Amino acid sequence: MSLFGLPKWLLPHLFRNKQFKDLTNQEIENLKTAISSFKEEKPDVSVVIPAWNEENNIYRTLSSLSQSRTKYKVEIVVINNNSTDGTQFVLDTLGVRNYLQTIQGTPFARQMGLDMARGKYHLCADSDTFYPPDWIDLMVAPMEKDSGITGVYGNYSFIPPENQGRFGLWVYEQFAEIMIRIRKKNREYLNVYGFNMGFVTETGRTTGGFKVSGSRVYANVVGADYMNEAEDGRMALNLKKEGNLKRVTDSKATVFTSPRRLLDDGSIANAFINRAKRQLKGMSEYFSAS
Repeated sequence: MSLFGLPKWLLPHLFRNKQFKDLTNQEIENLKTAISSFKEEKPDVSVVIPAWNEENNIYRTLSSLSQSRTKYKVEIVVINNNSTDGTQFVLDTLGVRNYLQTIQGTPFARQMGLDMARGKYHLCADSDTFYPPDWIDLMVAPMEKDSGITGVYGNYSFIPPENQGRFGLWVYEQFAEIMIRIRKKNREYLNVYGFNMGFVTETGRTTGGFKVSGSRVYANVVGADYMNEAEDGRMALNLKKEGNLKRVTDSKATVFTSPRRLLDDGSIANAFINRAKRQLKGMSEYFSAS
C-alpha cells in the first residue's frame, strides 16, 4: 500500500472533525438513503459488523459500505455488543438492521451475527474500518468460482492519526506482509482477521462457528491486542476442515482500519518492536507442520 496519503474513495467517509451528533440533517438523510439499498430480505451476501461503544466510528464504516458497487443482493447487519454509549441511537437513526448481544465479547457478537445472517456468503467487517467500493464482490468471487474455497481473507492498511503521516504505519505493514507470507503454509489461520474475512455461511455454521474456549475481550496487553483464543482464527481453522482459504490480494479490496490498537503500545514504533519480538519468538512454529 502507498507510503503517501489515502485513496480518494475513502475521503468522503472520514467526516473529519465530526462526531455523529455534528452531522447535518442532510448528511444523515444521505446516509439513510444509501444504506437502504443494503437491506435485502433474501440476500446473497450478509455483511455483519459487531459494535461495542462505536457511536462515533460505525457511521463512517456504514458510509463506506453504503457506496459498494456490487452485483449481489446484500444485507448489512450490526450486532450491538452491549454498548453503553449512543451506538444504538446511531443504528436506529440510520435504519440499520441490528440485534443486541448482551453477553460481552467479540466471539458472542460474531456468533450472533452468524446465527442471524441470511446470505449464502458471510463477510465480516468491523466498526472502525473502511471498505472500498469493490470489496464485497472481490471477496465473494473466489468462493463463487471454486466450491473448494470455504473462506477468504484480505489485505489491510492503517489510517494515520490526524496530522500524522503514514511512514511508520507503512513500515509496520511491510513487516506484517512478510509475516503473512511466512505463516501462510503452516499457520494460515493466524493471517485471518475478523475485520476483513468471509466464508460460505453454511460451512461456517456447521463446522463450529466462532465459538471459542473463552471470551475474547480486549485487554490492552502490550504487544498483543487480545487475551484468550481469537474467534477469527478459530473460524479459519473450522473452515479448513471442509476446504481451503484464499487470500484476496487485489488492491481494490484493501480495507483501511484504525491504528488505535497499535497506539495502545504508546507509539507505532513501540507497537512494531513489541509485535516483532512476539512474532520472532514463535518463528519456529511457522515453519513446522500444524
